[in-house]
Amino acid sequence: MRILIADDHELLRDALGAFMQSEDGIELHTAADFDEACALLKGEWTYDLVLLDYNMPGMNGLDGISVANEINGVHRVALMSGEASREIAEQALEMGAIGFIPKTLPAKSLVNAIKFMAMGEKYAPLDFMTAEEDKVSHPILDKLTERERQVLHGLTEGKSNKEIARDLDLSEPTIKLHVKTLYRKLEVGNRTQAALVARDAGIF
Repeated sequence: MRILIADDHELLRDALGAFMQSEDGIELHTAADFDEACALLKGEWTYDLVLLDYNMPGMNGLDGISVANEINGVHRVALMSGEASREIAEQALEMGAIGFIPKTLPAKSLVNAIKFMAMGEKYAPLDFMTAEEDKVSHPILDKLTERERQVLHGLTEGKSNKEIARDLDLSEPTIKLHVKTLYRKLEVGNRTQAALVARDAGIF
């Protein structure tokens, strides 16, 4: 059973590696970002499971699932995250992920979940997927109006002001004003920085 775990946190990779390598019959490979993971996927090995971190560099949120699934020979891709919401987990499954793992899982449960998915079974922790979600509250979101949140979401998707205006049925000058206000509230200087702030906070 060959497994690839891609995560930009070295401590987590090492911890997972220690847990997984104590299991018989598991060959573990790791990557520090999405580009490195893709290079391994296009290499000489085939993997029974590819586990991708939601927030690592190059992942672009859920887009990485689609990209990994399109690489020849990759059929089982799962998502893991320490911050993603149930909605993100559901979207990942809808996009073809074989499972979702919260990083808050106990070590033994995490190892069992990984083995379960590597054998071809879908996995998402029932208590996580059925828990009543609290109304989204985040120090950054609390600063923003609903419209500003929508514009920020557009920025995280890499959309232009014109595209965001079309999506929200607003004029482009109105979007420019919202973007300018976002810069001030988020204390950033451009749209890339605003998107990174939102991504790093696990908002979208």
